[in-house]
Amino acid sequence: MKNISSVLLISALAFNYSCTTMTTNNLSQEIPVPDATLSSNPLMKKSNLQYEAPEFDKIKDQHFKPAFDFGLKQHDAEILKIATNAENPTFENTIVALEKSGEILKRSMIIFSNLTSANTNPILQALDEEYAPIFAAHSDKMLLNDQLYSRIKSISENGLDSESKKLLQFYKQNFEIAGANLSSVDKEKLKQVNQQLASLSTQYSNKLLEARKQGGVFFSDAKELDGLSQDDIDAAKIDAKNAGQPGKYLLALQNTTQQPLLQNLKNRASREKLYKASWLRAEKNDGNDTRETIEKLAATRLKKAQILGKKSFAEWKLQDQMAKTPEAAVNLMNQLAKPAVETAQREAKDIQNLIDQQKGGFTVEPWDWNFYAEQVRKAKYDLDENQIRPYFEVTTVLEKGVFYAAEQFYGISFKKRTDLPTYHPDVVAYEVFDHDGKSLAIYYLDFYTRDSKSGGAWMSNFVEQSHLLGTKPVIVNCFNYQKPAPGKPSLISYDDVSTMFHEFGHSIHGMFANQKYPSLSGTNVPRDFVEFPSQINEHWALDPVILNNYAIHYETKQPIPQTLVDKIKKAATFNQGYMTTELVSAASVDMDWHSVTSEAQLIPVLDFEKQSLKNHGYTLATVPPRYHTPYFAHIWGGGYSAGYYAYLWSETLDSDAWEWINNNGGLTRENGDRFRKYILSVGNSVDLNQAFRDFTGHNPDIQPLLRNRGFIK
Repeated sequence: MKNISSVLLISALAFNYSCTTMTTNNLSQEIPVPDATLSSNPLMKKSNLQYEAPEFDKIKDQHFKPAFDFGLKQHDAEILKIATNAENPTFENTIVALEKSGEILKRSMIIFSNLTSANTNPILQALDEEYAPIFAAHSDKMLLNDQLYSRIKSISENGLDSESKKLLQFYKQNFEIAGANLSSVDKEKLKQVNQQLASLSTQYSNKLLEARKQGGVFFSDAKELDGLSQDDIDAAKIDAKNAGQPGKYLLALQNTTQQPLLQNLKNRASREKLYKASWLRAEKNDGNDTRETIEKLAATRLKKAQILGKKSFAEWKLQDQMAKTPEAAVNLMNQLAKPAVETAQREAKDIQNLIDQQKGGFTVEPWDWNFYAEQVRKAKYDLDENQIRPYFEVTTVLEKGVFYAAEQFYGISFKKRTDLPTYHPDVVAYEVFDHDGKSLAIYYLDFYTRDSKSGGAWMSNFVEQSHLLGTKPVIVNCFNYQKPAPGKPSLISYDDVSTMFHEFGHSIHGMFANQKYPSLSGTNVPRDFVEFPSQINEHWALDPVILNNYAIHYETKQPIPQTLVDKIKKAATFNQGYMTTELVSAASVDMDWHSVTSEAQLIPVLDFEKQSLKNHGYTLATVPPRYHTPYFAHIWGGGYSAGYYAYLWSETLDSDAWEWINNNGGLTRENGDRFRKYILSVGNSVDLNQAFRDFTGHNPDIQPLLRNRGFIK
């Protein structure tokens, strides 16, 4: 996942990392500069570290508030100076000036946003709630500024290079989508709505973080955890002790509905207890219950869309995406829904048959699926996840798998950096070098779950690439792998391996950015394109050359046997009915929430989700959506509202492009250079549909996706 919740706001504010004093001559007003009282605040100036990497050893919680206050004041003055410039509007004195504005505010916000996601605390959470509406109002002050919009509209594309033309179009579209053409009365209404939305979204995220923390399940007896590895049990015991319950065992919740440990827990009561804790985490009628906040969010988003002249929030939100309309996104989902559900029904029958053969005496429930699906997989493919895990030690997967694939395909290399400060002891840093040996980026990784960290996995920038600003990428990948007990190896599942390759796909997209303007750089692309580079990168995990290099047994140091590799590949389409159904059903629920056209359609959260699933034919109770509405963080707090379909849209692109790569030589530097040239290095500076055609030679085709999922031959 590309972490875009902060990116959306930062992009809207047209912030970036380098600020120069405006040189317009018509105003005597000076742009504010920090005074002596702020001189010790590290956020007030560029970092002295390589590529302006954050000085985490100097940044303290108390630095953010004064940096925000000064940054807002400074950016207000910069925008005023641009908007009231007496000179005729030009690309340089308006658009480029906007790209250069807001240095301190953007630097402070982007570091703050990363910390509130990866290592938050009550002070940062309180600041987040305080400033969310302030930042929203500040964004509106710019995007709804009549003078500024008038200048932007009057600028001609004549004489501009292609990237500059794209940037001008980007600004015009963003201002229009944001409501620049509204009446003054409607603009005031919209400002209020945007502030409400910012506050509600932040409240939701804080509630959910606490709900996840409080939702972990304690067990009193290790026998209840039968089936887990000894390392997992030891880690659960340490986690319980750290949580103030020594002698017990704590299984913390992951962000998804299904929990990874369910496939190994033999005790059915324990499985049910863990599953229900996950499903009910944010609907307990307590302070962490998210349902009321969600209902307010949905209603307020509808109100925003209506002010902006659209029937639904989805119609408004998809204007600048590749899909363009909700109907196009729904059409894709419908093409996947029928074969996915039919396949899941066959998979459910296989699981029930196994339960009956074992004299289980019960009907399969959601908490049984992964446990028995694993057994079915063993029976069908003789593949045991526990046989695979010893070959996937986390650092080996990273350095000899993820990095090695990038070295082979793109020619880049990596060097560990222990001299750079980090925001948590678990974080590691690397410097990335291009094929010619020149330094390219700084790359952080944050592997392990903790109470201060949001669920899931994501990529973010601390610094974005820009030739205009002279900046290079500083990037972080965050995960939520279970931290092993001291002295034990960090062994991960194959799904976790895929996640690591996926998130690095986002990172390589950011590292290869080659734009002049920060607003168009790297991963600042539509949501339904941003997952394309990440999803295609997952395929390298099973490439024979790559797999044989990283799948090394942590004890024997022997490579994974070919017999196991063959089993993994044969099982590649196993359980795809379930996995596709849980994904597309969640995407459908998201789209329904944001396709309502009147408040009368907004019934209580649980009833709405139930009705949505029924309407789309997702009636198989054993296959719940990947995210239940109360903890669907992507759409209520993560910037993917009316956008969860993007994973499926991007997977269509990825499957088609991957088929092209395989048909044209596979893992070759020539193919890597071609993918970098047409996809990874263009950012949002070109027509992305054309970029795909330039790479593959044709329009996207859904057939490769259906083949990859095993739905057609």
